[in-house]
Amino acid sequence: MEKQDPILFYGTAGCGDCRRSKALLDKHMVDYTYIDLAEHPALVEEVIRRNNGMRSVPTIVFPDGSHLTEPSDLDLSAKLGLSG
Repeated sequence: MEKQDPILFYGTAGCGDCRRSKALLDKHMVDYTYIDLAEHPALVEEVIRRNNGMRSVPTIVFPDGSHLTEPSDLDLSAKLGLSG
């Protein structure tokens, strides 16, 4: 079985929505790579590009190339095929 690229999670430590989305991923043991934009400022441009000029977090990028920005728990769960 080929290993799939990880989910990339762009966020910041002070972001409440980031903490909430991380908690959901952790609860369901979803594998992801967390990228703190304060520690990796060069990657801010990727977030801005994906969000039509906005620096919005969390920006969660999936292996298929799609992404969700500031998703609700319901939207994130639906994207991942999770229940509850």
